[in-house]
Amino acid sequence: MKAAILGGTGVYSIEGISTVDENVETEYGLVTVKKGTGKWKDLYFISRHGLDHTIPPHKINYRANIRALTLLGIERVFAIYAVGSITDIVPPGRFGLVSQFIDVTQGRINTFYEGGKSGLKHTPMDEPYCADLRLKILTAAKKRGFPLADSGTYICTNGPRFETPAEIKMYKMFGADYVGMTGATETALAREAGIHLAAVSYSINWAAGIKDDLEFISDKEIEETKNKLTEIALEVLFDKPGACQCNAE
Repeated sequence: MKAAILGGTGVYSIEGISTVDENVETEYGLVTVKKGTGKWKDLYFISRHGLDHTIPPHKINYRANIRALTLLGIERVFAIYAVGSITDIVPPGRFGLVSQFIDVTQGRINTFYEGGKSGLKHTPMDEPYCADLRLKILTAAKKRGFPLADSGTYICTNGPRFETPAEIKMYKMFGADYVGMTGATETALAREAGIHLAAVSYSINWAAGIKDDLEFISDKEIEETKNKLTEIALEVLFDKPGACQCNAE
């Protein structure tokens, strides 16, 4: 079974795994993915912002990335998102499973179904993330003594600017626990594509207005974070699939 890791800020490679580039041509554009070698030949990796972090969140070719995964026959995806903390469910330097999202982006194409030749489909979003993968991630984290919040709501903004304190205050009233710029778009497309997706957020700062300043965690902490998350990802992605009630059936 093939699986993939989608990485964002600070996550540009898979620690300890050699990869080769593989180009995938989609109707939305060309996507270069990293393919594992040897025992990890069924593992793929996409850095959504590019390996040099030059692609802003509103310019990511989300549809091409997700279509490339489906063309490669990938069934399971572990997505990693850097976020800013709104509540203390996932404070800076900590991690949490994403259980719901709120989308306040504008001007993005976030569906494969635009009518006409692409048709029209209303994809259920009551369970945006794969329940089986989420349980496996929690189990793997617990086994390692790794603190991981079991749920949280991700609110997705356009970026690349950060949010104002007034916006964050509003998002907190909406019920958001942390804020990012990519998660909702990626999740919606993955659900439409029938991919089993689990998402983990890791906080690199407090959102605007929550504390006196943004208080970004250090590059060293981000690197340590990446290594811990990818270790868990490798374990759960290739574990035997269980019964799952998510929409990727």
